Amino acid sequence: MSQLPACPQCSSAYTYEDNNLLICPECGHEWSATSSVDAAQSEKVIRDSAGNVLQDGDTVTVIKDLKVKGSSLVVKIGTKVKGIRLVEGDHDIDCKIDGFGAMKLKSEFVKKV
Repeated sequence: MSQLPACPQCSSAYTYEDNNLLICPECGHEWSATSSVDAAQSEKVIRDSAGNVLQDGDTVTVIKDLKVKGSSLVVKIGTKVKGIRLVEGDHDIDCKIDGFGAMKLKSEFVKKV
């Protein structure tokens, strides 16, 4: 039995093959078996809530009030974050916010300025 690649969207190991497609039963993502090689070689692109491509050093604005875990503080909507750094993982933006310190944010809650 051949080893099938993990799902590129949710990293599930339970992918299966159906004709020329690979399918993930957990998230429903379908992709071409030939494109899985290309996807593994390409670099991951991180986008903001509006679909703009983010890069290291960009300035972004928070689009939603965000509760700070383990604290009673809230990062308010419209807060500008300068000099972001992109990292791997669920929270893909590493930054410093004035008044809060070092934080990790999800790209879906920011908009590029």
